[in-house]
Amino acid sequence: MADYASDSSDGEFTETNVLLGYASKEAEEDTISKLGGTPDWLDADKPPSAALARCKVCKDLMALLLQLNGELPEKFPSHERRLYVFACRRATCRRKAGSVRALRGVRAWKDSAETTTEGEKKQKKPEAKSEPEEKKKKEEDGPGLGESLFGAKPLGQAGGNPFSSGANPFSSGSSNPFSTSSSNPFSSQPAKPAAPAEKPAATSASAASASLSKTFAETLALNTTPAGPPPPPEPWPEKSAQPTPYPTLYLADADYETLDPTSTTKLPANVTIADADAPEPSALDREAFESAMDATFQKFADRMAQNPEQCIRYEFGGSPLLYSKSDEVGELLTKRTMPGCPNCGGRRTFEVQLTPNAITELEEGDLSLDGMEWGTIIVGVCERDCLPRHVGVEEAGYLEEWAGVQWEELSKGK
Repeated sequence: MADYASDSSDGEFTETNVLLGYASKEAEEDTISKLGGTPDWLDADKPPSAALARCKVCKDLMALLLQLNGELPEKFPSHERRLYVFACRRATCRRKAGSVRALRGVRAWKDSAETTTEGEKKQKKPEAKSEPEEKKKKEEDGPGLGESLFGAKPLGQAGGNPFSSGANPFSSGSSNPFSTSSSNPFSSQPAKPAAPAEKPAATSASAASASLSKTFAETLALNTTPAGPPPPPEPWPEKSAQPTPYPTLYLADADYETLDPTSTTKLPANVTIADADAPEPSALDREAFESAMDATFQKFADRMAQNPEQCIRYEFGGSPLLYSKSDEVGELLTKRTMPGCPNCGGRRTFEVQLTPNAITELEEGDLSLDGMEWGTIIVGVCERDCLPRHVGVEEAGYLEEWAGVQWEELSKGK
């Protein structure tokens, strides 16, 4: 993400596009965004299935770490959005896949749903026509299949995908590097392959067109999951049967990240400058030194040190600050292969991450040494903010999103 000069009169600081959230015991105006506590659903009478908040390791219900008001009126008008991050409190589940999960709640109000319906109508494939009729129909209808599905313009025409990251008020203007697949930008339903046409005597041109359409449809089908009835929702147990929640802290304060570009990188506390006449260090000492000087972690630590009270980092469509490049999540994101959205087949993009200070705030007063052990939790969401299948207009729906956990390296300590 690109940094840009702030309005600081001394010119010694730069401001990034990352919005930092700070914890407070006082709610002030925003009572939705918070650390800990219990989740507040979009519709209090219709919560999501409790199965979405169960640990995939032990199957117990998990505790809420983060609830975030994710409304972006400039990017998703008429969409009510919230993000939820849960974590299992069992020590035996830590460092295991599925012990941290993220949900996205979304509700589209009527005017937004009408826009989506119009987009779906544009997608319907016309019946087979003779070539002159088909040519005339294309001239009347405008964009072809390739343009409506993928934002591609025919040769010789200007323009591009109307859903580019330029519309994102938090983005630096560049597209999201952590994405894998494309999808239909006009519908939350998976595109269906075109039905085989009755076999009229096709010319070579129409055969090529049919083959191209089939290729598009087949390609899109590979990126989606079959539409089927959802499993029955699991009811939530009584609060007495749910895990003990973390204390509630509101994210009442938020500011764009400001950095001091003149700050110098400090050596870690466990690193000393060796005497030139000292004996050659052992292999174990060299490994410890290289680990301590890991460039990615050092950058992470430096950014945390400049705003040490930050609990979350937010930039829809931006780039997360990696805790490590050598773990599974770091390698995944470095190779730009964040998993796509299984609901619509579209791409996922970075939206928010939790920082180590969130642990400090949530576990304040807890003297137990057996606390949370993650370095950062990175949340990736559907960049189209797609709606769950089988959810009606003005109904709240919930989808599981991608949570990438970078666990604290034991050698680094807390």
